[in-house]
Amino acid sequence: MAKRENTKGKIARTAWKLFHEKGYENTTIDDIISESGTSKGSFYHYYSGKDELLSSLSSIFDEKYEEILQTLDPEMDSYEKLLYLCMEVHGMIEKEIPIDLLAFMYASQVTKKGDKHLVDQNRFYYKIVNQLVDEGQRRGQITRDMPFYEIAQLYVIAERALVYEYCISDGQESLLEQTRKMMPLLFGSVRVCPGK
Repeated sequence: MAKRENTKGKIARTAWKLFHEKGYENTTIDDIISESGTSKGSFYHYYSGKDELLSSLSSIFDEKYEEILQTLDPEMDSYEKLLYLCMEVHGMIEKEIPIDLLAFMYASQVTKKGDKHLVDQNRFYYKIVNQLVDEGQRRGQITRDMPFYEIAQLYVIAERALVYEYCISDGQESLLEQTRKMMPLLFGSVRVCPGK
């Protein structure tokens, strides 16, 4: 099972790398197969075509969250972990995801058609956000004035708002810099200051 997931992930990561380097329109399925070192059969086992790869972006985000989480000190303040995860993923988005494809993917989530993969509550992203908020509340680092799931929702809304703004402003400002400035303002009210 892990091999299949790795192959699927490898195809998606390679596709997004090529989309970034060559552009979506100039990247062919044969390019993706060749660069990923997989087969045509493997590609079509997981994806019906290039368009379906657009929905794989949420999986790439989740892989990044998992990767970052493994590097964090377990004793790190839970609120700080959440901000760090957000900044790392937003930095990756800015460097690796073409803004036009990011905007297209976000727009596809607003329409009534298709898979709502970004809001799938079974994603690793939602599980880790809920877990870190719960951990922060238990440690006294995040307020208990609201249930953990409402605080987790606030975090998700703030994070999405920053990406949305980045898309509609066509990347005029750095997503990472905006996240550094704005996320503490948007999400900071839930933090319990040390000594309180």
